[in-house]
Amino acid sequence: MTPGRVTQGFGRVTQGFGTFTRGGGAQRLGFRSGDAVVDLGEGSLDQLLPQGRSAWESATEEAVAAAVAGDRSLPAEECEPVLPFTVADYVDFYSSLEHATNLGRMFRPDSEPLLPNWRHLPVGYHGRAGTVVVSGTPVRRPRGQAKAPDADTPVFGLSKRLDIELEVGFVVGVPSTLGESLPTSAFREHAFGVVLVNDWSARDIQAWEYVPLGPFLGKSFATSISAWVTPLALLEDRRVAAPAQEPEPLPHLRVAGDWAFDLPLEVELNSTVISRGNARGLYWTMPQQLAHATSNGASVRTGDLMASGTISGAERRSEGSLIELTRNGQEPLRLDDGRERTFLEDEDEVVLRGGLLSEVRGRILPP
Repeated sequence: MTPGRVTQGFGRVTQGFGTFTRGGGAQRLGFRSGDAVVDLGEGSLDQLLPQGRSAWESATEEAVAAAVAGDRSLPAEECEPVLPFTVADYVDFYSSLEHATNLGRMFRPDSEPLLPNWRHLPVGYHGRAGTVVVSGTPVRRPRGQAKAPDADTPVFGLSKRLDIELEVGFVVGVPSTLGESLPTSAFREHAFGVVLVNDWSARDIQAWEYVPLGPFLGKSFATSISAWVTPLALLEDRRVAAPAQEPEPLPHLRVAGDWAFDLPLEVELNSTVISRGNARGLYWTMPQQLAHATSNGASVRTGDLMASGTISGAERRSEGSLIELTRNGQEPLRLDDGRERTFLEDEDEVVLRGGLLSEVRGRILPP
């Protein structure tokens, strides 16, 4: 496919495939374009994902043409999005140099901010696929163990340091074979498209549990994703050079071509924009994430979700989490209504936006 071909004559609006219902009826496959949804018939994105790149690009061209012509289009407000695909596995990476550096300085002030492995591989962990939810799903404040720095023992109770993580993720369409590793060059043959991700985080629970095996209950209670998945074919003209990597990655993680995405990012809390950044600054790219995840012979499945980890920029107010924006709660944010926030309170609403990508919205509910 010629880069940009499917977007010729098409406005720069939110675009993507998803699954929706109308009036409680059967699930239908749709293509969101701005304020309209092209109805592509009964079914879900699950049926399109395993068909492969040729089928994806054909479906995208047809959907864009239908959107431009207004064919089979429904008002978006009449369509109730559901989780766009069945999430098979969920992996969360730690791909932003600025985010990793910020947290390293915060928690290890007398040491190097980056751990020795960080520049050699995309650090990640396996999350919980069963708690990935579609944008708009309320999130209940989690309970868990936490231990105050001056306390002798932990307590079990509600998280008091509930946070967000602004991320982008890709969705696997074509699976791989167990025992075989995927090279970075295979990314476009296996990855269908991109979503925004909010990996909600209970920082107090996380801080107590994460040594030595990493995040668990502090993350697994909820992860929100876009209702509409933007196919890679519609992001061709957003591909730009990624930041230089030093040292050069090992051969299996080297990438040909430009694989960062120029996507403006924004975090809104209770109608106040508190952060603006861009996905193009991610140190580890999506092809590298996929190659690393399969480098030991692990296979990927249709519907696997792999997220970038928090995306933060080098400038103040481009950070993708509250723990960074408030310097671990030491510098509260003042919202437009005059209230202040360090971490999330009940009934707070967070909206993540990412250019062509569909937004991610979530409201915190009390337990």
